[in-house]
Amino acid sequence: MSDGVLPDRELRAAVRDGWVVAPIDIEDQQFQPASLDLRLGPEAYQLRASFLPFRETVQSRLGERGIAESDLVIDQLTLTGSGATLQRGSVYLVPLLESLNLPPHVRGRSNPKSTTGRLDIFTRVITDATPRFDEIRAGYRGALYLEVSPQSFPVRVQVGASLNQLRLLSGQTSMSDRALEALYREAPLLYDDDERPISPERVVISDGLCMGVDLSGRMTDGIIGYRAHPNPPAVDLSRIGFYDPVEFWEPIKRPARDAYILEANRFYILLSKERIRVPPEFAAEMVVYDAGAGEIRTHYAGFFDPGFGWGDGSILGTKVVMEVRAREVPFMVYDGQTSFKVWFERLRSRPERVYGMGLGSSYQRQTLTLSKHFKRLREGAC
Repeated sequence: MSDGVLPDRELRAAVRDGWVVAPIDIEDQQFQPASLDLRLGPEAYQLRASFLPFRETVQSRLGERGIAESDLVIDQLTLTGSGATLQRGSVYLVPLLESLNLPPHVRGRSNPKSTTGRLDIFTRVITDATPRFDEIRAGYRGALYLEVSPQSFPVRVQVGASLNQLRLLSGQTSMSDRALEALYREAPLLYDDDERPISPERVVISDGLCMGVDLSGRMTDGIIGYRAHPNPPAVDLSRIGFYDPVEFWEPIKRPARDAYILEANRFYILLSKERIRVPPEFAAEMVVYDAGAGEIRTHYAGFFDPGFGWGDGSILGTKVVMEVRAREVPFMVYDGQTSFKVWFERLRSRPERVYGMGLGSSYQRQTLTLSKHFKRLREGAC
């Protein structure tokens, strides 16, 4: 098996071959160009704290003799019917419908979906006998569990809802900086707001492609971002285009100078300075720029599908929406300041469908776009 991220056709084959199994059929809409949407099962556990099972199974850590004698579990909720509301600041564990029987040469990696990140829902996959979140070892056979912790909004969820995605990988998938530089010179990956390619000499590549934050408000009617209200209503994840953003978000106007102070422990939606293109033969992932560059978290959802900002080749880049939270202390950011970087990974083959082509691609032409649960207003309005 050659190296690379498995594209959609190979993910379908993985399901047919029993690498990914579920008690109910895996639906066509779960297959993305280079990932598979995973679904919540029928029950959730409210926990006292997050945890990793280390050398044990998740079920043994929860308590094999029932929740009444568990050191971790506070309550058990049902997600069937109308579902359950998960409260802000609480930690929940949800067994997923999908489980894995991976061959020895295939491993997995998970990430929240874009919509999950934009709602400030912190999610991580846990597997049996693992010391790490979101990383699934090669040859893993067992159940998948999703830790869910809403941070800004209470959220109502039902069985079958998808909050995260799974990529399957074989061998060496990541690109070296030298290979990424060569790819950039062949086909520019970053564009400016006038749809002009940013020259390779102006691009910083350091263990990934570096990108910055846009505080100009040039493309968004003078609005540079949104800040979540401190006491908002709940969001039902089954309701699309339903909620008035005014009840949930405060628009942030362009500052008088090229800097803005993020309040500690508040959640922001901001926008990248550059527009990015992901060629159809590659997948990408948004990762932390440098833990020493400031106490801020700049993303929750990190996967970019093949074709993001590319489509049929006519799209000259798409802005990246950043999910930002300053930790512990207020933090000043400057227009254009590097805030995150993007890893590129090789696919084993080109997907049958790329992002923006024959898919429900909600964010292909986005600028400052909230999650799909909110009514779409004119750009920059709230």
